[in-house]
Amino acid sequence: MEIKIPSLEDRRLLCQRPEGRKHVMYQSWQKLLFLHWEVDAAEIQTMLPEGLYVDTFKNSAYVGIVPFYMWNIRPRYLPALPWVSYFLELNVRTYVHDENGVPGVWFFSLDTNQPIAAYLGRRFFYMPYTNAHMQAEKKNEGVIQYQCHRKNTSNEKKTEFVYRGISDSETAKAGTLDYFLVERYLLYALSPKSDALFSGRVFHKPYPLQKAEVSRFSREPIRQAGICGVEGDPVHAIYSEGVDVLAYAIEKQ
Repeated sequence: MEIKIPSLEDRRLLCQRPEGRKHVMYQSWQKLLFLHWEVDAAEIQTMLPEGLYVDTFKNSAYVGIVPFYMWNIRPRYLPALPWVSYFLELNVRTYVHDENGVPGVWFFSLDTNQPIAAYLGRRFFYMPYTNAHMQAEKKNEGVIQYQCHRKNTSNEKKTEFVYRGISDSETAKAGTLDYFLVERYLLYALSPKSDALFSGRVFHKPYPLQKAEVSRFSREPIRQAGICGVEGDPVHAIYSEGVDVLAYAIEKQ
């Protein structure tokens, strides 16, 4: 079987709003920090389900940590609710494609401090959500202090990120590393009951991106995901004030 490698046009096509489909949820992703490390593609491949393949940029594979705010989360036609629609999320992710060259994101973990969101994410989107104690505080000069401690773990140390954007905003240019890592509009997920592979689309305007100043970070979420050999500073760091997002129901591959 020949496996297609995603082309730049394949990536661009996914940036468009899906035709003939109605979104099921509205979300707003805010104050995002994208941190990435290069990883061994062969190791990552062993951690992927059948039917998915490591997506690379100039022969390099990446794993990312993304802490951010989830705001105004609500089903279509329903209002946001103060006690359930605003929370924090931190995900560990890598980049993949299927045999037809459709690029997407594979999540190793998603920590959140909203138990209802975690349940719904696991139940309806097959996302590996984990409940965590989390807090984020906006400091002077746009600095964000972001902490996460996964529940039911023996490690007493909190995962902490301190960051801010420090440049004018611009969108990623097609074909760049920024574009490869950030402009992703499809996720893959595995049904825990049937082991069937599903995909889910989102749509939003391109991310407004800024250079990130990161004064504190942790690789602990990557270690918790079972990924070995990730050391040192991230090779890529970028910040976004955020985007408003339409999320669509997942579909079986």
